Amino acid sequence: MAAYVIRRCIQGLAVVFVVTVVVFGLLHALPGGPARAILGPKANAAALASFAKANDLDKPLPVQYVLWIGKVVRGDLGYSYTQNQDVISLIGERLPKTLILTVLSVLVALVIGVPLGMAQAARRGGIVDRSMTVLSLAAYSVPIFLVGVLGVWLFSVKWGLLPAQAPQGTSVGQILSQPSGLVLPVLSLGVGSAAVFSRYMRSSTVENLVQDYVRFAQAKGAKRSRIMFRHVARNALGPIATQLGLFLPVLLAGTVITESVFNYPGMGLLFWNAATARDYPVELGVVLIVALATVVGSLLADIAYAILDPRIRYDRG
Repeated sequence: MAAYVIRRCIQGLAVVFVVTVVVFGLLHALPGGPARAILGPKANAAALASFAKANDLDKPLPVQYVLWIGKVVRGDLGYSYTQNQDVISLIGERLPKTLILTVLSVLVALVIGVPLGMAQAARRGGIVDRSMTVLSLAAYSVPIFLVGVLGVWLFSVKWGLLPAQAPQGTSVGQILSQPSGLVLPVLSLGVGSAAVFSRYMRSSTVENLVQDYVRFAQAKGAKRSRIMFRHVARNALGPIATQLGLFLPVLLAGTVITESVFNYPGMGLLFWNAATARDYPVELGVVLIVALATVVGSLLADIAYAILDPRIRYDRG
């Protein structure tokens, strides 16, 4: 296992390297470049040249990348000219808030999706199974922003039950002190994930219900509930563990939309504002964090899968 983890970490670093190279090149290929984006359309040629020289933007693109990645290794993600703050401090302020939103959304999705998938598998082919399948597909197909807007219209505008805006605290404690404001953002992210988890859990449970160990337990007279929760559930959770790891970057990307809809002060809103203002250092910093989350999530998913399924071994290959 240790050799496998080391090998995957090296592969992950290679993936992060490729992602940063592509994003760095694309951002600097945009019309006007960083200097024009930061100084504005009215800046003259002398001001643009002076800014480019002061920030090494006059050097060839490969050299700029090497200089940037060297700073990243030292913990320097650059400086946000639009917010007059170091990128690392901006991410440090926003990342915990986004993690709160992401973790709560995953918990909601698991609480809804896993039992629903098992219930569908236990009654597969029936009207409940078919109805839940249709609802799951509909929930997965609806865009995140539409779920958020509909939630605001129903629960805030029409019924007045929940605030339309997410908590605006500057610290994690202040965010958690306003739980009612987290309900709609969490549900907006969690509904689609719950639909995906329920589909995977249903398929995995159906596959396990026809295995020999289930027939053996039934022959011994074990109760159906004991078979489902003691034996089938653990083996069926393997694909869910994989999806959890792969869903981490997806949810982080989904927060861009959700946080923009609810004005939630997290990483998603930070990236959205940076994209509209063409704040390149912030955009690169957020992309780097998402790339790292993708690598870490994939590795954790593989490890969790091996723990849940004793048949999986990573000692070779």
